[in-house]
Amino acid sequence: MAKIQLINQKGEKLKDLTLADSVWNIEANDIVLKKAIVLQLAASRQGTAKTKTRSEVSGGGRKPWRQKGTGRARQGSIRATQWRKGGIAGGVQPRDYTFDMNKKERSLAIKSALSHKYQGKELVVVDNIKLDNLKTKGVKEIITDLKLDGKVLFVTKDENENLFMASRNLGYAYAIMADEINCYDIINADKLVCDEEAVKVIEGGLK
Repeated sequence: MAKIQLINQKGEKLKDLTLADSVWNIEANDIVLKKAIVLQLAASRQGTAKTKTRSEVSGGGRKPWRQKGTGRARQGSIRATQWRKGGIAGGVQPRDYTFDMNKKERSLAIKSALSHKYQGKELVVVDNIKLDNLKTKGVKEIITDLKLDGKVLFVTKDENENLFMASRNLGYAYAIMADEINCYDIINADKLVCDEEAVKVIEGGLK
């Protein structure tokens, strides 16, 4: 059974917490995990890049010179692709970059990401994450007391407005709810900090 220390915001041990092996301690499937991250990043792309074809650029309605007798190569339009200010051949067009993953793959990917955090000793579980105000100083104190370094992702069961607002000015701290966890945010963080109730929500959704 996977076990981890349950601590408070000051970093003091309260008890040992048992985690579900099927969620936090599986053999990670890095291929599926990478696919899930690529899917998430692809879905965030706008896909609005656009170039004009020869039918879309202005001008070029008249043949520039007669077909024969000029000594020059025949031309049908000054907006053909070989002309300056002409249309673009094979240029980019608006497109949707998203693709699909089935439910089992999505679930396996998140379990793999969580297992990487647990097995790499990058998971911290606290009894409760509580801030009395919106000041960034409070988040910094938590990070210092828990001896965290690098990027930190806080995961709470319920919406924690103070935590969210206080951490958003820091480029290395982020806060989300347990039902919003995703592979990219988990892997992008150096430390994953969950409250005890968030762990239960995550396990309930992935078992």
